[in-house]
Order: sequence, then C-alpha cells, then structure tokens
Amino acid sequence: MKTSTVDTATQILDVAERLVQVRGFNGFSYADVAAELHITKAALHYHFAGKSELGEALMTRYTARFSEAVAGIETRVLDAPARLDAYADLYLDVLRMERMCLCGMLAAEYQTLPAPMRDTVVRFFDNNEVWLTAVLEHGRGDGTLHFTGSARDTARVIVSSLEGAMLVARPFGGIARFQAASRQLLAGLKRP
Repeated sequence: MKTSTVDTATQILDVAERLVQVRGFNGFSYADVAAELHITKAALHYHFAGKSELGEALMTRYTARFSEAVAGIETRVLDAPARLDAYADLYLDVLRMERMCLCGMLAAEYQTLPAPMRDTVVRFFDNNEVWLTAVLEHGRGDGTLHFTGSARDTARVIVSSLEGAMLVARPFGGIARFQAASRQLLAGLKRP
C-alpha cells in the first residue's frame, strides 16, 4: 500500500510540474491533474491538501533536483568556464523538453503565489547566485574568467539572462535563440 501512495504522489508531482512549466501555476487546476491521471480530485487532496501544498512540494522537489545537478557539475567539471557552460546546459535541457524553468514560471506569477512558495522561489534564485558567485570568483582568481564589478552582480546577470533567454526563445519554438544568447553571455566572461 505504501508503494502505491508514493507512486501516486510522484505521478501527481510529475504532471503538476509539467503543467506549471508549460502553463504556469495559475494555468492549471486539480481537475487538470486528476483528468490526466484518471483519478479523482479527492485522491489529489489525499496526497496534497490544497494547491498551495502541492506547489510547495513541487518547489521542494525541483530545488533538490536542481541542487543535485549543480553538485554534479561541481564534481565532474573542474574549470570555471566549463562549469558556467554546464550550468547553462541545465536550462537548455529543460527548454529541449519544451518547458520553462519551474522557478522562472513561478517568478512570473510571484505576486499571486502563496507566501511559502514565494519564499522558496527567492531561495532558489539566491542559492543559484551563491553557487555562481563562487564559480565566478574561482575563475577570476585563476585567470580563466574576466568581468567588471562584483561576482555577485555578475551571478545575478547570468541567472536573469538565462531565465530571460528561455522566456524569449519560447515563442520561437526552438532552442537556437536560447543557445545563441547563452553562448554570447558566457563568451563575454571567458578570458581569450
């Protein structure tokens, strides 16, 4: 019985995550998830009392997976320029699935989100900026990266630019626009 509970909750999160990444948090309902999974709305409420709780669970899971992906970069990629490329590829992988970054979609709806979700969205971006700041400082220190201003400000530019590049690439239906923008952004940081 416990296995099916975990499986159903995971399936709910999978469907809800995709719907948020395609439509936004306010663009789907419990009825959409229930219909796709062929379960009742009551079954959804059994696993997640309300949409706010579902949103918090989505954020927790997405943030953990993204953190694991960043930790994987840290483990397998040694130099700062290659780490920045691998970081941009995380966004590209999401775009290849014809989705948007979950937190980017939620940021667009920030004012309408429940307070706990808003706090988690901010933490997601803060954590990314902290990691990027360390990468940038390392690259500046070993001479492989160059930029003006602080590493923290440059980290904010990277996150904002990648999120924006995803958003602008979306109506063009392909990844080429995103790839061109991210390559240009990162090329400007790499020492020739």
